[in-house]
Amino acid sequence: MQIWVGLGNPGAQYALNRHNVGFMAVDAIAEVHGFDPPKKRFQGWTQEGRIGTTKVLLLKPATFMNESGRSVGEAMRFYKAEVGDVTVFHDELDLDPFRVKVKTGGGTAGHNGLRSTEAHIGNAYRRVRLGIGHPGHKDRVTGYVLGNYAKAEMDPLADMLGAVAAEAPLLAAGDDARFMSEVARRLQG
Repeated sequence: MQIWVGLGNPGAQYALNRHNVGFMAVDAIAEVHGFDPPKKRFQGWTQEGRIGTTKVLLLKPATFMNESGRSVGEAMRFYKAEVGDVTVFHDELDLDPFRVKVKTGGGTAGHNGLRSTEAHIGNAYRRVRLGIGHPGHKDRVTGYVLGNYAKAEMDPLADMLGAVAAEAPLLAAGDDARFMSEVARRLQG
């Protein structure tokens, strides 16, 4: 069982925040791949399904970003999963908007959701970094990440989420490099 975690904050007022793009990604994956309806478990919402032959648990922690690691740790312990079975989808300031990169391990770059996850399970999990770009000055970061996507960004956002969901079988198979190149190819059109 792979555990794919989308990071975000619960509540309608946060739904379109850049910080919630991890939630948006797992929602898109659930929709495209026909996952079960959401259930309240592990201090969050879960959906089970298959991507190709791989069983995947999608998890959206309901703990708010800075405590999301509690939810991830609980799901991991329940499934007796290894840290390598966990993939976290999150917003990334250091990537241009709508760029997608995958890496395993590394630092948290000040991201409270990653910091909490690392505190609970270590840092050797895979991350799908969903670019949101940087507002230009560190004093503007909080308002920017907690701000909603602009109307003009909705189409590129939908395109990125659609590409991530469509190419999810490559992620499930562990082919991170091909996943990144296929997502990039879809987004060039």
